[in-house]
Amino acid sequence: MTKMTLASYPHMLGFEQLERLLERTAKSAEGYPPFNIEQTSDYSYRITLAVAGFAEDDLSITVEDRQLVIRGRQGEDTQQRVFLHRGIAARQFQRSFVLADGVEVGEAVMENGLLHVDLTRAKPETIVQTINIRKG
Repeated sequence: MTKMTLASYPHMLGFEQLERLLERTAKSAEGYPPFNIEQTSDYSYRITLAVAGFAEDDLSITVEDRQLVIRGRQGEDTQQRVFLHRGIAARQFQRSFVLADGVEVGEAVMENGLLHVDLTRAKPETIVQTINIRKG
């Protein structure tokens, strides 16, 4: 059986990077923390992560190589507490989202245990280019 790739289609030139991005995204399919992605207008989006138990100082948001990376790491609990049941895990996480060209990260807001990250996409320009044909 032959694996179908974007390179298998002769009319799709230069999409090798897109294929690598899709493979990289598929590898990071962990389910924690849960998140939503919503379209807030024609050219803007909002990613919302459920980060209950994390403070603003426990979270970091970076853009690395067109990839939005959100990390969470809770500090060590300095109080000596005895848990009879510990169902709320204090585990670290890393969530990655691949950004298309022209998508910029706006502000991040923490509200009621939810981290909201706003994104905007530049309105695409319609470009018509005429190519001259010269005699060979």
